[in-house]
Amino acid sequence: MKSYVDGFGLEWELHGHTQYDSYTKTNISATRLFKETGWCRNLKGERILEVGSGGGRFTEILASTGASVTSVDYSTAVTINRKYNGAKKNVIILQGDIYKLPVKKSSFDKVLCIGVLQHTPDPEKSFKELVKYVKAGGELVIDIYANKGLKTRLNTKYWVRPITKRLPPVQLYFLCKTYVNIMWPLARAIHKIPKIGKIINWALLIADYRGSYNLPEHLLKEWAILDTFDMLSPRYDKPQTIETVWRWFREAGLKEVKVKYGYNGIEGKGRRQINEKSAV
Repeated sequence: MKSYVDGFGLEWELHGHTQYDSYTKTNISATRLFKETGWCRNLKGERILEVGSGGGRFTEILASTGASVTSVDYSTAVTINRKYNGAKKNVIILQGDIYKLPVKKSSFDKVLCIGVLQHTPDPEKSFKELVKYVKAGGELVIDIYANKGLKTRLNTKYWVRPITKRLPPVQLYFLCKTYVNIMWPLARAIHKIPKIGKIINWALLIADYRGSYNLPEHLLKEWAILDTFDMLSPRYDKPQTIETVWRWFREAGLKEVKVKYGYNGIEGKGRRQINEKSAV
């Protein structure tokens, strides 16, 4: 039976370690994680729930904090995460649906969900489910693609995806890899155009990380292939306005809420009240 996460399973099967800091010999993933969350690097004694772990690039970083990490993904990417992180004593890796997570409610000090909500059938419902697993006094951190009106609607991927998301993932991946390989020399030249080179490349569906990440050429191409497929394969891609995300946090009764534009579009965090009754 086909699932809306089949493409993600293939994505991480083929690129399981591409974004791992231990593979790139950088701190790209760690920098993003700690900037988005505002968490310290020593979380020993805390329980963290990571929802939508993919291949485990952030699981690796979370495990390094000393926290007890429960990492969940709906796709077959859990097999990749287990390959790289499954032997760590402070990590539990489970396969499960965001709408029916296989863990106890109200039992985690921190719940993290980044790079996921926009790709679920109902992002608001998904957000509300996450809140249930944060214990009183605990913290929820999420991000989601930003809907910036006309600018978002003009994004090339939204014009192409009605076709590409219907292709079998294996076929689409082959097309994406072939396209990036053919376009790569041209993309390198386009990048040199002052101010707009990178913008043009992204409009051409070539993920251009030159100048953003200090990666060698072969890794820049590897990331480009991964992200071109990631742009075109999801069945669901539902960006939200910053006002909508603020509303989600308010309606959930979370306190100390911060919502802002950031790495992946919009970042949000909030804390459950200590005197709040456990979620049911």
